[in-house]
Amino acid sequence: MWFAPGTQRLPRLVGLSKALEMILMSKRVDGKEARILSLVDTIAPADKLLEVACQWALDIVERRRPWVISLYRTDKLESLAEARAILKSARLEVQRQNPNVVHPLVCIDVIEQGIVSSPRKALWKEAEALQELRQSSTCRSLVHVFFAQRQIFKIPVISKMNLLPRKIVKVAVVGGGLMSSEIATMLVLSNYQVILKETNKKHLIDAISIVKENLQNRVKNGRATQEGLEKSLSLLEGVLDYGKFKDVDLVIEAESESLSLKQEIFSNLEKCCPLHCIFTSNISTFSVKLVGERTKSQHRIAGIHFFCLSPVMPLMEIVHTESTSPQVIVDLIDFGRKMRKTPIMVSDWKGYTVTSMLLTYLHVAVLLAERGVDVYRIDQALKSFGMQVGPFRMIDMVGLQIFVVISKKFVESLPDRSYKPHLIPILQQDNREGERSGKGFYNYDNFGKVSPDPELSEYMKTARDASNVTIDSKLTKLSDSEMVEMILFPALNEACRMISDGVVIRSSDLDVASVLGMGFPAYRFSLAPSFVHFFP
Repeated sequence: MWFAPGTQRLPRLVGLSKALEMILMSKRVDGKEARILSLVDTIAPADKLLEVACQWALDIVERRRPWVISLYRTDKLESLAEARAILKSARLEVQRQNPNVVHPLVCIDVIEQGIVSSPRKALWKEAEALQELRQSSTCRSLVHVFFAQRQIFKIPVISKMNLLPRKIVKVAVVGGGLMSSEIATMLVLSNYQVILKETNKKHLIDAISIVKENLQNRVKNGRATQEGLEKSLSLLEGVLDYGKFKDVDLVIEAESESLSLKQEIFSNLEKCCPLHCIFTSNISTFSVKLVGERTKSQHRIAGIHFFCLSPVMPLMEIVHTESTSPQVIVDLIDFGRKMRKTPIMVSDWKGYTVTSMLLTYLHVAVLLAERGVDVYRIDQALKSFGMQVGPFRMIDMVGLQIFVVISKKFVESLPDRSYKPHLIPILQQDNREGERSGKGFYNYDNFGKVSPDPELSEYMKTARDASNVTIDSKLTKLSDSEMVEMILFPALNEACRMISDGVVIRSSDLDVASVLGMGFPAYRFSLAPSFVHFFP
């Protein structure tokens, strides 16, 4: 069997460093960048693609253009010494970030053979290596998640209606402080006109400042230009009332978790927005039907769940009620795709899919910590298993305030399978709110360095004394694999409940949700099957 020799051709087309970035990190490039990199010869309009391709082929055959065999190009390759240094650095980075998988290292080995030996010999090594990797459990897991992500867009019944999505141009975001700012950031980066409404001038200034800070950070990190920043900011308008809502196509309510406040907002939206406008709530713990029950527009009400850190989180949940129209669902799926999100359809339920799984996972981690298991050992065990970050690092990233608000509603809704943390309020008393405040479970300096905090043990002791919780010697003796099972199994139970209750269309949707929303390792065959074999 022959394989497309990407490990040999790509470094010769774009250079070794860029090729490693694309191969190891699955880094996408658009047509414009591909042309600059010489990865493609030209860019053609979609309706003239075949015509342009045929003309290029004829030009090559008739010798009007050179036929360049990429396999033997060397002009983009670094010197042998430089190449070996780059490959060595790449190996170390792969082993640091993905110690549980071998396929990135195999790619590096094959690339090195092509540079050191000959590309033709390396083609055979690539084919042999790929054949072997195809038989691995890692391959089966990644293929499963790959196809599960594509299956998500197929909605039974609705897919057969052949409905076309309506164009969404202007989006309004209502309230919510940090979360509304994160959503607004994501929207302007997706080239939507955004109306950001807050309750008072101070909150509005703060919200817009966060958007500006988010965009400026992208410029500092080299992910955007100053010109791009100014263009994005020009799409944002802050308001204190509903006067500018008369021509919006979509409203995202992101207020605090107060049912009465949300219901009042939806009533106001119905009075101020056009008839085609879709009303959505970025809620975590209330029924969407309850939020919109005071309106007469039940058919255009849905939930959209963007997660904390929404600009970088690739998952988006769309919650539908029995009254949500198929057209609205089609519109929201298209809206999500245009923002490069993976939209998962879920039915109206107490808490969204990832919220339920994630909070259960985080609550058990806090429970273990309060009973004597070291916080940093818990994080390291979960990271070694393959989670992108440990549970306490995740709480810091989300922010302790947001975690407390969502946890409170979750505990109230599902008291029999949730845990009320005692430690978090103790940390908050000293203004330890997580990464944004510079302190949480970890310390964060101005240069982005993250380090364990030796003072945390004192806060833990204070929390235990205040809640009469004692150290459990059995829990402190748990092995890493036992700890991982104890923390993740409750999340698996939540997933099973949701499947049983018909919350998701198909069980594989929860696999995707666990990977994109919880940072679960895709190579572990997603949530359920992976527990058969935690560690090799």
